[in-house]
Amino acid sequence: MPTFTTTDGTELYYTDQGEGRPVLLSHGWPLSSDAWQVEVKLLADNGYRAIAHDRRGHGRSSKTYYGNDMDTYAKDLAELVEHLDLKDLVVIGHSTGGGEVVRYTAQHGAGRVAKVITVGAVPPQMVASATNPGGLPLEVFDGIRAGVLKDASQFYKDLTEAFFGANRPGATVSQGARDDFWRQGMLVNLAAAYDCIKAFSETDFTEDLKALTVPILIAHGDDDQIVPIDGAALRAIDLVKHGTLKVYPGAPHGIDGAFRLELGQDILAFISE
Repeated sequence: MPTFTTTDGTELYYTDQGEGRPVLLSHGWPLSSDAWQVEVKLLADNGYRAIAHDRRGHGRSSKTYYGNDMDTYAKDLAELVEHLDLKDLVVIGHSTGGGEVVRYTAQHGAGRVAKVITVGAVPPQMVASATNPGGLPLEVFDGIRAGVLKDASQFYKDLTEAFFGANRPGATVSQGARDDFWRQGMLVNLAAAYDCIKAFSETDFTEDLKALTVPILIAHGDDDQIVPIDGAALRAIDLVKHGTLKVYPGAPHGIDGAFRLELGQDILAFISE
């Protein structure tokens, strides 16, 4: 399986499928590149080179104790892009991955990244603070940390309910999709999973969003129970220079079903513009 070793000795797994303009996909917490399998095939089938990596500590990458923070995630991504020498690149990030690709593009992507797409992404900042009074209380994330430490396996099973909107009337998410979320979650190193909670909730991406000079598609479901749209996409769109906001009525945080189908077509359309 293809792997790349970063300058600090961390081995990153990635999948690389198709030929053409490169598109790199970054997954959410606590998942892996497997979360993007449908999109990887869609992109490859439509003439693109689709690359998706497992973030350090996640999936088949090294089970790291150190470096589980957004600056290091972005640096890892920069090293992978340089290793593969990707240019005219489109980066796509879901949830935590949205923060990763925004920081990477702002701080490392000049001359390589042409477009950015985020889906249910955490920027500008999730946790409430003096500069982000509308964010979620720190106690929410303390609860996630406690759940992961107490019984990660059960926590991931329970999390799929809100993640996929399975608690909503008429929900169509399958048990298989929920089981696959659990499967991917169980591959993450506990220390990496724990530290990543701080990374995705407390990192302030405000200046990164302001620094973007390339077009960005900000996609978000308006029934996202994990990363509420009011504190995320609806704020982020006001911070970027060349942004397009796409709101999916009734869509949850998890990419599944009708949301996945529509999003896939929107991704193809945005890349081809």
